[in-house]
Order: sequence, then C-alpha cells, then structure tokens
Amino acid sequence: MKFIHLGDLHLGKSLGDFDLTGDQEYMLEQILKIIDEKSVDAVLIAGDVYDKSVPSEAATGMLDRFLSRLAKRNVSVYMISGNHDSDERLHYGSELFETNHIYISAKYEGKLYKQTIKEAGEEMDIYLLPFVKASQVRHFLPDAGIESYDDAVRAVLTNEQIDPSRCNILVAHQYVCGKSEDPELGGSEGIGTRSVGNVEKIGYDCFDAFDYVALGHIHSPQQVGRREVRYAGSPLKYSLSEVNNKKSIPVVTITGKGQVEIDLVPVKPKRDLRHIRGTMKELLDPSKVSAPDDFIYATLTDEDFTNDVMAIFQQVYPNTVKVDYDNSHTREVEQVDISKIAENRSFAELIGDFYKQMYGCEISEEEMSIMRSVAREAGVLYEAD
Repeated sequence: MKFIHLGDLHLGKSLGDFDLTGDQEYMLEQILKIIDEKSVDAVLIAGDVYDKSVPSEAATGMLDRFLSRLAKRNVSVYMISGNHDSDERLHYGSELFETNHIYISAKYEGKLYKQTIKEAGEEMDIYLLPFVKASQVRHFLPDAGIESYDDAVRAVLTNEQIDPSRCNILVAHQYVCGKSEDPELGGSEGIGTRSVGNVEKIGYDCFDAFDYVALGHIHSPQQVGRREVRYAGSPLKYSLSEVNNKKSIPVVTITGKGQVEIDLVPVKPKRDLRHIRGTMKELLDPSKVSAPDDFIYATLTDEDFTNDVMAIFQQVYPNTVKVDYDNSHTREVEQVDISKIAENRSFAELIGDFYKQMYGCEISEEEMSIMRSVAREAGVLYEAD
C-alpha cells in the first residue's frame, strides 16, 4: 500500500494581514499531482485541517473540493481532528463520506476508530486517534490512573489491545518527543517547557506496536525517535521560524509487516517565506531584489530609524509581513532587565499604570476587582497582594 502523510494544513490561515487562500489552493494542487505521479492509494491527514474552530467559507470550500477530487481518483482518506479543529464541524457528514472511502475521526469516545484493509493478500489495520486531552480519556477510562497526556495515550492504546504482530498504522495529533530531545518546533505551534500550546509531551515508545505513525501538530518535518514515527510538518511556512524548513510530503510504501519505505517529496510554494537582513539601501537595491512577490520578513541593521518603513518596503516587496531592526539601540533595549520594573510595586500600582497608559484615565474599583479575580484564578496573585 502506498499513501501520503499530511498534517497541519491549517486551511483558512493568514500570514500577518495576507490571505493565504491562493497559496493553499496551489499547495493542494501540488499534492494531487504527487498522488497521480506516485500512484498513491490513500491519504492520511493528521489533524489541524482548519486553522480555526469556526473555519471560513473559503477554507471549507477548499477541503470540500480536495476531498471530492480524491474520491474521484478512488483514493481513500483517513483524517483526524487536531487542537485547532472543531470536533463537530470536522465530523459533520462523516457517515456519508464513508461511502466514498473518506474516514473521519474527530472525537475520542472511548474507542479508537479502526479500518482494516487488504492489499495484495496482506492485511493492514489503520487506527485514527484524534487530538485528546487527559481529561477526555479519564472520562472513558476512569480506572486507568491517568495523570498526564502520556498516561492518557498509553491508556487508549492499551485499552485497544493493539496486536504487534499485525501491520499497524496510527494517525495521531499530539506532541511526541524522543528519548533525549524534543522535536524541532516550527514556531507557529505555541511553545512551553512541557507542552506546545496546551499539548503535553508524549514518549514515542508508546507507539512501538505500529509500523508507521503519521503525526500532526509540529510544523517542522522530522522523525521522532525512529524514522517510522514522523511529523509531516505543515506543507507551507506559517512563521519566521520556518524560513529554513525544507517542506516535503512523505510518500510511504508498506509492503508487509516492518517493511516501510519513506520518500520525502519536496513541495514548492506559490510564494516562499524569506527572511532578509541588511541596511535599507542594500535590501532595496534594484540589482539585488529577487522574487519580490515572496512573503518577506526584513531585519534592518541601520542605526537610524525610518518613518513609514513598512510602506517603503511594500513598494518593492508588496507582501512584506514584518520589518524590524537589529542595531545598537534595539540591543540595548533587549539587555534591560524588565523584572526590575515590577520591584517594590503592588499589583494595583502595576495594573493601574498599565490601564492609564492604554485608556488615558484611572481604573475604577470595579474594574480593579475584576482584574484581581482574574489574576487569582491564573495563580499570579495571592490574597496578600
């Protein structure tokens, strides 16, 4: 069986003020071309199909057209929800979709969605694990002693009693890490010490029973622990941290138990995302300007600041997303210890000053009371404050 592994399409996403609909349509066309050229049997979509829980009409239209064109090619689809997706919206129409071999699991309800397929006399089990929180799994498996996301995923798989002697594939959307290091982040997922966004880390060894694990959530393409546990990565660059990513689509061929070949097919965006650095004169020199329609993050090294710098750059690079400075002034600001600002100042003084700067007037007692309540709930304010 040959399939492609997709993750983090984020249909409907924008980059700064720029709409990416045309870029995402172009990317989906490339994926269809790969499917045709490689004679792909199925597509695994590992969550974050949409960028928002309430997707735009343009986003839902893109997915509708993509799935319809896959169905016309008799290409099966195995799709799960990610933390950006709405369970209900992604699940809508799933029973009808199954008649066209489009299988969707958008919400964990006590059991993994499973499809068994036969190819050239070989059987293969495909399991779909949508994005789950520990609390969701604890509801269905109250006696499993679940304290963390790692516990939750292990409990789900143990409860399923995966047969390691069979050929097994899993599609999942979690933050999975190796023995000694975390996966490289793309930058647009959200970052924490134990989590990406609100997703806690999970050890890759809990997937030992699977021949291939198609992961979503991390935007940089990479393997985790072993080459068969893999993040496809987002097919487009969605943040400055991804400018050096080599985006690709994994084409995976499985000929039997433990027999997995992975071919990373490069994808070229309609408009690349680039980071350029130098003085304004250097960067806007007509003889040095290339690919002006690309999305541009520009870092200026000039010592003097220029008014309306974004408008100036967009005359040459119309899709400039951001312009910042790196000079002696900005480096001096970076070295300021902002923790000193709060020394010997009460919560009320800090909030009151901030409110006055934002709104030009004093904060009321009622508003201060609300701010105190919010701070206590967040664990950053104690009664003594």
